[in-house]
Amino acid sequence: MNINKSNKGLLVVISGPSGAGKGTICKELLNKNNFWLSVSSTTRAPREGEVEGKNYYFSTREQFKQKIDENDFLEYAEVYGNYYGTPKSKVIERLDEGKDVILEIDIQGALKVKEAYPEGIFIFILPPSMEELKNRIIKRGSETQESLMTRFKSAYKEINYVSKYNYAVVNDEVDIAVEKIQSIITAEKCSVERIQKNILSKEGLIHEQLYD
Repeated sequence: MNINKSNKGLLVVISGPSGAGKGTICKELLNKNNFWLSVSSTTRAPREGEVEGKNYYFSTREQFKQKIDENDFLEYAEVYGNYYGTPKSKVIERLDEGKDVILEIDIQGALKVKEAYPEGIFIFILPPSMEELKNRIIKRGSETQESLMTRFKSAYKEINYVSKYNYAVVNDEVDIAVEKIQSIITAEKCSVERIQKNILSKEGLIHEQLYD
């Protein structure tokens, strides 16, 4: 019996309110680890410089709807007339290969992923304070006063979803937040429940091969 490690990768879902720093944290995680970043599918046209399979998987509405019918999305939504979704088959394929998969997604999408794949690790990124969150959004320089207030009110509501997640990490300093997330991933790989599932699946496979 080999119990050194689980061959199956972890699905790590990172989300939180706008301005919490999800994107920056994910970039640092990818720089420091051999993670696979889940790429979304979309029906919108590619923008200049976007690469198929790197920025998005581009498809027609007919192709996208066919994948919906085939239940090939962990989650999907229609936004401003275009579909966006997380391809299930590509994520599962990487996980089965033993790759840890990072998925950066909005809160509603994360909750849908949790329904479809509850064994994932769901991490909520929190700002150090609401005042700091407001400052970060202002520093982007891309918001009007009206849109700023809309985002800020939305963030207040979104923070209430933190109880739906497995972990919460305060993004005060990016390096520290990244270290905490890496510690979470290490701890999850050592969890008795995950190791037991791996042993049982392997032993079951061995049993079938011996007695088939």
